[in-house]
Amino acid sequence: MRIMDFLSEKNITVDLKAKNKREIIEELTDLLVKNGNVGDKKKMVQILMEREELGSTGIGQGIAIPHGKSEAVKELTAAFGLSKNGVGFEALDGEPVYIFFLLAAPEGTAGTHLKALARISGLLKDKYFRKKLMTAQSVADVVEVIQEEEKAAH
Repeated sequence: MRIMDFLSEKNITVDLKAKNKREIIEELTDLLVKNGNVGDKKKMVQILMEREELGSTGIGQGIAIPHGKSEAVKELTAAFGLSKNGVGFEALDGEPVYIFFLLAAPEGTAGTHLKALARISGLLKDKYFRKKLMTAQSVADVVEVIQEEEKAAH
């Protein structure tokens, strides 16, 4: 499974404006709704926020991977965003988050959802990959960094 199989260029931003957890989730969900990947923004945001209440998806080292499953999602999809200033996201290490991968999956697709989470988190363990993502200036840069990393990982 490759990240670019479920992450469309249209769902990438390198300039998140949000200042807190809810706003980040709303801004990334907006991309998915605008591009036809999610049918009901309000429901998806609610599901993602409920997941955050179980424990923050801010995994540390400047990364968060908010994720959830909903009938509002037709197929596994993701949004990616960079925050230049970082956002308090209740990350496990207490540090601000700069790199966001939001993952949305249809109900009843636990296997695919977990494989995608594992793929994203596996790549993000590489500090050079994180650094390259953090310095991306454009959507094309993000796509190139992800594709290069996935080639190297295979």
